[in-house]
Amino acid sequence: MQSSRRKFLIGSGAVVAAASVGGYKETLGAVVTLSDKGEKAKDSIYFNSPNAEYSFLNDAFVPNDEFKICATTCIGCTTQCGVRVKIDKKTDKVVRVLGNPYNLLSTDPWLPYNTTIKDSYKLLSQNGKFETYRSNVCARGNVIFDKIDEKLRVLKPLKRVGKRGENKWKEIDIDELITEIVNGGNLFGEGNVKGLKDVRDTKTPINPDEPIFGPKSNGLCLIGTTHEGRFKTVIHRFLKSFGTSNFMGHTSICGLSMRAGEAAYLGNFKKYPHLKPDFENTEYLLSIGTPPGQAGNPFKRQGKLLARARSEKNIDYTIVSPMQGNSDTIAVGGKSHWIPIIPGTDLAFVMGILQIIINNKLYNEKYLRIPSEKGRVALKDASWTNSTHLIIQDKEGFGKILRDGKTPLVLDASDNVLKSSNDVTQAVLDFKGSVDFDGKTYSVRTSFNELKENVNELNLEDYAKECSVSVEKMQEVAKKFTAHGRKASVDCHGGTMHTTGFYTTYAVMMLGAMVGNLNYKGGMSAGGGAYKDYVGKQYNLFGYKGKSKIHATRIDKTRMAYEKTNEFKNKVAQGVNPYPAKDTWYPFTNALESEVITNSAKGYPYKLDVLLTFNSNFMYGTSGGEGHIKELISDPKKAIPLFIAVDPFINESSKYADYIIPDSVLHETWGAVHAWAGYQTKVNTLRFPVTKPRQDSFKNGEPIEMISFMIALGKKMNLPGFDKNAIKGQNGKKYPLDKAEDIYLRVFENIAMDGKPVPNASDEDIDLSGIESYVPSLKRICGENWRKTAYVMARGGRYQDIEHSYNGDFVSHRYNKPIQIYNETVGLAKNSLTGKRHSGTIKFYKQRDVAGTTFEKLFPKEQFPLVAFSYKSNVLATPNTSSTILKDIKYTTYVDINPKTAEKFGLKHGDFVKVASGDGETKGFLRLRHGVHPETIGVEQGAGREGEGAIDVEINGQVTKGKISRRTGVFYNKIGLHDPSRDTALTTDFVCGSNARQAIPVNITKIQYNKEV
Repeated sequence: MQSSRRKFLIGSGAVVAAASVGGYKETLGAVVTLSDKGEKAKDSIYFNSPNAEYSFLNDAFVPNDEFKICATTCIGCTTQCGVRVKIDKKTDKVVRVLGNPYNLLSTDPWLPYNTTIKDSYKLLSQNGKFETYRSNVCARGNVIFDKIDEKLRVLKPLKRVGKRGENKWKEIDIDELITEIVNGGNLFGEGNVKGLKDVRDTKTPINPDEPIFGPKSNGLCLIGTTHEGRFKTVIHRFLKSFGTSNFMGHTSICGLSMRAGEAAYLGNFKKYPHLKPDFENTEYLLSIGTPPGQAGNPFKRQGKLLARARSEKNIDYTIVSPMQGNSDTIAVGGKSHWIPIIPGTDLAFVMGILQIIINNKLYNEKYLRIPSEKGRVALKDASWTNSTHLIIQDKEGFGKILRDGKTPLVLDASDNVLKSSNDVTQAVLDFKGSVDFDGKTYSVRTSFNELKENVNELNLEDYAKECSVSVEKMQEVAKKFTAHGRKASVDCHGGTMHTTGFYTTYAVMMLGAMVGNLNYKGGMSAGGGAYKDYVGKQYNLFGYKGKSKIHATRIDKTRMAYEKTNEFKNKVAQGVNPYPAKDTWYPFTNALESEVITNSAKGYPYKLDVLLTFNSNFMYGTSGGEGHIKELISDPKKAIPLFIAVDPFINESSKYADYIIPDSVLHETWGAVHAWAGYQTKVNTLRFPVTKPRQDSFKNGEPIEMISFMIALGKKMNLPGFDKNAIKGQNGKKYPLDKAEDIYLRVFENIAMDGKPVPNASDEDIDLSGIESYVPSLKRICGENWRKTAYVMARGGRYQDIEHSYNGDFVSHRYNKPIQIYNETVGLAKNSLTGKRHSGTIKFYKQRDVAGTTFEKLFPKEQFPLVAFSYKSNVLATPNTSSTILKDIKYTTYVDINPKTAEKFGLKHGDFVKVASGDGETKGFLRLRHGVHPETIGVEQGAGREGEGAIDVEINGQVTKGKISRRTGVFYNKIGLHDPSRDTALTTDFVCGSNARQAIPVNITKIQYNKEV
C-alpha cells in the first residue's frame, strides 16, 4: 500500500509538472526558506503571523488595540457560516478569519446567547472551555478574504467598447451609466437599444395574443446568485416596484431537482422546504450522492456532527455514490460503507429498496394509517401522510383525491366504512376498488396502493441490473434502514441533478415515510426556522405604496400550466391535439435560470429587453451553456438586447455584458440570512461592512454595489418605494431610503425585537465587537432600540439556545404539513410536449430527454461507453477563483477514473485526455483513483476557468494578462447536452426542468498536450 501511495504521489507530481503549472513550487520554496513568498520570516516558529488579537495576563482579559474583531457571515459558499473577522486597524485589511462561537454553523455546542463578548473570549481561551466551544472555519473561509484586495477586481463601472465577449471595456461614471441604461438609445453604435424607462410599461401586454403573459415590464429579468442576504431586497424593493415577475437565483443549476422532489414529498411548491437528517442523534444514515462534510449543505456542520457521531455515538452510515467521498475513510472502520453506483441509476437503487420494504411489510404500518392532523394529535405522533387518501381512477376526475368539500375521505380500518379523514385515527392503507359517495360510485385506490404498484413495475433483479448494485446489497440496506426505525435518515443533493432527479429525490425521501422519521429526534427535520427579519415587529420592509401587483407569466415558463395559455385553448377550440406545445412548461417549478437565454432567443413565451445579473455566472454553472448559450448571448440581436451585470469580477458570464457595475465582496457587504438546513433551533446570521469597500462610491459616499445601485436606479426612475416615505414602520411612521443601512439596520432591529426582545448591548460589548463606528447610525435609525440592535450585531446574528432543539423524542420546530405519498399537483400535471400525465407518486424512469427518448437510444454505449459526473469540492467553489491564496491549498483539478478503466482504454496516470459527449468536450490531465466506479468519469467542480482573471482583459486600452493558474483544471460543464426534443434547449430533468449536469454519456481519448489549451 505504501509503495502504491508513493507511486501515486510521484505520478501526481508528474501531472502538475507536465501541465506547466508550478502551483505549489513557490509555496514549498517559502516553507524551506522560512519565508513568506520571498520575504524572510520574522520568526522561525510563528513565521509572519500577526500578533494575537487578545491575551490573558494574570487571568485578566487584555484586547490588542491593533485589531478589531467583528462578527459577520462568510459567503465563501452557500452554507454562510457565522465568522469573526480580525482586521488590522491601521491598514483596514483582514488578517484572519475565525469561527463565531455563538453561531451553530461554526460551533457545536454553541455559546449561550446571553454570554457577553468578553466572556466569549474567556471561554475560548486555554483556561476556559476551548474544547467545548471551539469554533472553526473551513479552508475557503480561512483565505478567500484576499479577494478584497485582488488586483483584477472591478472597482469602477465599465462599458464595453468591443463586441460582446471580447473583454474590451472603458470606465464610465456611475451617473452616466445609469442615465444610459434608463434612457437607452444607440449606446454601442449597433442600433437603438430600449432603456429601462421604455421597458417599464405595466399596462400594455408584452404579447397581445396572450394577455396572461403580463405587461411589457416583464421584459426585464434578473438572474441572481444564492440567497446571500441581499437578493430578497433586490426582488421586493426594486423588481416588484418595476413590475416584473422575472427573477431567479441559481437553483436550476445547483440543486433544483432535490428541492423540487422534496417539495413534492412535503406538499409545498410555494416555499420549497427541504429536509436534512438530525445528524446529532441519527443511528443510521443513507446518503445518496452527497457525502456529508464534502457536499450538501451545511457541509461544515454536517461534517463535524458526523465525526462526533461516529466517535462518541454509534452511528452506522452508507454513502451511495459513483466516487468514494471524504466521509468514508479507513479510520471510521465498520461504521461507514460505500456503495459505488453508476450516475443516474440511483432511482433504480432506491426503488429496489422500497420494493423490499413494502413487499416484506418492513414499514411502520400504524404510522402510515394515520389519515389526518386530528389523527396525529390523537395518537401523539410527530407527522402524518396521505397514504390512505383515495385517488379517483375514473376518466372524470382522474388523479384527484376524493373529498367531501376540502376534506379527504378514507376507509376506516375498524369497519371499512367511508368517512371524513378527520373522524378516523387508523384508515385502510392498501385498497383498490369502488366506493359510493354522495349518490355516485367512484373507482379509487389509496396513495399507498399506487406507490406499491409503481415500485413493483420491475422485479428486484431488473433494478439491480439498472444500477449495478446487487440484490443482496439492496436487501442489506433495506433491512438495516428499517431496523433503526425512526432514527434512520436519508439525504441527497447535487447528485440528483440529472434527467430523472425529481423522482429520484422523491423516492429517497419516501424511504423516510416508510419508517415515519419526519420531526423525530434522530430522523429528519426541516430546520429550526428563524426570527422575523424583513417583515417583523418594527417594520414591513417589503411593503410600500404603489408596489406593483402584476400577474404575469415568467420567461422560464414556470409556476404556470401550458393548459392556461391561449395557444392551448385555441388548439382545443379548433379540434386539434393541443400537444405538443411549442416548448416545455413547468407548472410547479420554482425558477429556471438555465432557460432564460434560450427562451428569450425563441421569443417563447416572449423576448426579453433587458437582463440584469447579480453576481451570477450562468455560463460557467450551466451544463451545456458553453455550447448553446454562448452563441445566443454574444449577439445582442439574438436573445438579450441590453445586458447589465453587477459583479466584483469579470466572470464567464459578465464578460458578455454591456455594462458592469462593481460590487462589494465578502466582509464589505450587508445581508441577513437564515441557515439552509441541518439545525433544530432558530438562526439568523447578519452581515454588515466590517472593512471599507474598495470600489468607487456614489456622490453621497455610498460604495457602488448592488443595493446602492438599486436605490440610485429606483430614484432615477421615480419608482414606488424609493421616495422620502419609502420605508414603512409598523407604528405608522414612514422613513426615507437613501443608503443600504436604512434597510439593513432595520432588518437587524426586527430580528432583535422578535418575540421576547434581546437585552441591550453594553458599551464593552460594542467596543469588543468592533461596531462602535455604527453607533451614530444605530441611534439615528433604531432610536430607543439601538442597543438591542447592537446586541445582535455584536454576536453576528440571533441564535436560539441549544436546549430548545428537542421536545422529548420530537424536534422542537415541527414541519406541519402532511407527507405526500401521492402528490395531487404533480399527478394532475401533464408533460407539455407529450400530453402525458406525470406520475403523482414515485415511478422508475431511465435517463431520457423531455419527450421520453432514453439516453440508451440517443447515446449508444458503443460510442459513449462511460458516464460522467461532477462532484463537490470542499475547497474550490465557482465564486472563489479570484482568491489567489486558495490556489495554494488546491491548485488544480483532474479527470478522475478507475485504474481498471484506464487500462481498458490504454491510458496512464498523467495522460492529457479529451472527454467528449454528444454535444461538447472538455480536456484535462488524467488522475487514477481506486474509489471511482469503473464505468464512470469524475471531475471535481470549480476549476478550468475562463473568467475572473483567467483570460486577458482590456480596460481603457490597457491589457491585463490572464493568469494560467486560474485557467488550469477541467471545465466540466463543457460536456453538457442539448435536448433533441426541444429547439435550442439544454438537457433537463423532464419534470421540473433543472439543468442536467450528472449522468452524461461520454467517451475518453488521449490527445497531445498543448499548454495554450
